[in-house]
Amino acid sequence: MQNQKATLPLWEPCYADLHIHIGRTSRGEAVKISGSRDLTFENIAREASTRKGIHLLGVIDCHSPVVQRDIEDLLENGTMSEVEGGGIAYQDTTILLGTEIELREPEMREFHMLAYFRDLGTMKSFTTWMARYMKNVNLSSQRVYVPALEMQAEIKARGGLIVPAHVFTPHKGIYGSTAPRMADVLDTSLVDAVELGLSSDSSMASYIRELDQVPFLTNSDAHSLGKIGREYNELQIASPSFDEFRMALLGKEGRRIAANYGLNPRLGKYHRTYCAACGSVMDEKDLSAERCSLCGSPKLVQGVLDRILAIADRKQPELPAERPPYYYQVPLEFIPGLGKAKLRQLLDRFGTEMAVLHRTDEAQLAEVVGPVLAELIVAARNGGLTLSSGGGGTYGKVATKEQTSQKM
Repeated sequence: MQNQKATLPLWEPCYADLHIHIGRTSRGEAVKISGSRDLTFENIAREASTRKGIHLLGVIDCHSPVVQRDIEDLLENGTMSEVEGGGIAYQDTTILLGTEIELREPEMREFHMLAYFRDLGTMKSFTTWMARYMKNVNLSSQRVYVPALEMQAEIKARGGLIVPAHVFTPHKGIYGSTAPRMADVLDTSLVDAVELGLSSDSSMASYIRELDQVPFLTNSDAHSLGKIGREYNELQIASPSFDEFRMALLGKEGRRIAANYGLNPRLGKYHRTYCAACGSVMDEKDLSAERCSLCGSPKLVQGVLDRILAIADRKQPELPAERPPYYYQVPLEFIPGLGKAKLRQLLDRFGTEMAVLHRTDEAQLAEVVGPVLAELIVAARNGGLTLSSGGGGTYGKVATKEQTSQKM
């Protein structure tokens, strides 16, 4: 799967976040209604390159003609340039041109799918075709009224990559919302990877046999600049580009997904089943409950963990030997007491969030933010934080050092 030797010098490492929304265009036109107004194409590139330390980005609203106009303006004025291997370059970061599509099969609920294309001309060709089957091509994540297999064929005819999005979430994930098996909906031979989503990890996904040979991606699904990089992938590639990313998914010539970095699933906002009537999140002891243990309502929305266990075709997860490691990554914004001012101090000193999270030792961190916060950041890096489970659209929480000590 990802075991061939390298034939070219490779970057070490290349961090990639491949699911970022456009909130508005440079002219203020809405694209993702729920996205932040400052999520423009240029702002995303600047944030990823100068603050986050992300080398490969997937902006997944590039099907929108008003976004394409912004991209063309940035290319014409020299702010950005096209990459020979596919993508748009800004400083040392490359942006992959993607789209998020909503599909619905007869007698099934809707699901979201990501597609990436090599260059702007190919994306514009896809937009021209897709616009005939949707109500507003300028908006993000809109329903396209074609069969899923036809959509796959159109993407592949243009050399695109297909990645079902946040596959286990109850909100438009193909497993969480649509069907117990991806093969019930899609031609799985044409699926290049799946996006796990914020409430699952590699181990949880490995309850499903049909995913054994499918690469896993961990992406932020960012709706604001600050959320870029809350989940990301470490790629071993020669340079950030579409062609290299494709090779990494295939495991060709030493290119590979070296690691997945994601939230501990307990921090995800859809991890556990919750009651839509009173808003409570079900405890582990209520796993098989049909009614809320607090208010008695049957209006339960199944969480990711509970959904996976319900559709599992294994009693225990089995990870293929070649599956990349999955590291629990707590974003800096989740650290209790680490506000904007102290985060700014860290970035001024160490450059990017990737540098803080991966390359800065505890003593150096303590010099900037003090020993308590430094200890929490290192504990986040090492998986040593105490967490409460999320559910019902509310993220889980990280305990403070005092709360953690009280539980020990």
